[in-house]
Amino acid sequence: MTSPLVSVVLPAHNGAAELPQAVASILRQSFADFELIAINDGSTDATAAILDGIHDPRLRVVHQDNAGLAGTLNRGIALARGRYIARQDQDDVAMPTRLARQVAFMEANPDHALLGTRAEIRSGDRPARRFHDHPADDAALRFELLFDNPFVHSSVMLRKSALEEVGGYATDPARQPPEDYELWSRLARRWHLANLPERLTIYCETPGSMSRVAQNPFQEKLVLISSENLAAAAGDTAPSALHRDVAALMHSAFGLVSRDPDFEAMRTLIEQAGARIDASAPGSDVPARVARRINKLRRRSLQKRYWAVLGPAWPLLRLGWHGARRLRHR
Repeated sequence: MTSPLVSVVLPAHNGAAELPQAVASILRQSFADFELIAINDGSTDATAAILDGIHDPRLRVVHQDNAGLAGTLNRGIALARGRYIARQDQDDVAMPTRLARQVAFMEANPDHALLGTRAEIRSGDRPARRFHDHPADDAALRFELLFDNPFVHSSVMLRKSALEEVGGYATDPARQPPEDYELWSRLARRWHLANLPERLTIYCETPGSMSRVAQNPFQEKLVLISSENLAAAAGDTAPSALHRDVAALMHSAFGLVSRDPDFEAMRTLIEQAGARIDASAPGSDVPARVARRINKLRRRSLQKRYWAVLGPAWPLLRLGWHGARRLRHR
């Protein structure tokens, strides 16, 4: 049997309400050389029946006991026969030309291991009038990855050989979620990355989706991964208090910041990391991104002082702060 070029991996857990449109959006792709691996991860609703009721030779259905998102994705990757792994979530929608556009890019750029797309955001079944318009080029993405995740998980296409080299998604509870940000960070240290500038994914905000379950420890792990990325960018073998302070301030995790963080040292760290990335891609917008990150660091350093003084009253002040900013932007 001839192997398809693309394997689309779709994990599903109690997603019966949204799953049919997600599956249909893949089966309607203009690109034809793919298989869709849908894994029912221990669902207790009608997910299993819905998947078993879809009769299409391109669809492979797997049922398993609940293993969580990272473990389920790794199983899908292991089952995949394609050169490329495309992600699809149970509650998102792929535009008809998504796979075709991504395959064309990956075939033309063999040095890229990860390719996402921009996305329209919907809340329930209504447009939210918001978008995930992340950077498109490698330099900007590598810089933004130092702090956060500039990819829509359900939009990405990955080179399977690269996934096998880095070992797939981390299943260690101490490192996920965010399993996607953790994996992108490891890939970025070896290969180039990109986002297509078109909105080829509809990202649906659904409180019960797999990516939104058990998010209480999310912030602490986000800070951990960001601090590791900053350390790697600086040529250090492991994060120090300096790297952790920058990462924690960027995510308003003030309880994880040192008592007296060194603003000048943090600014220098960001400037040097940006200069290294910019040197590899002259003419990029990384210098402007560096300036914005330093301004954000300055604001968060000030907010951290208020947090230390106000204690329990800080959340109310923060709400007022953000409200004033939104009014000013309007």
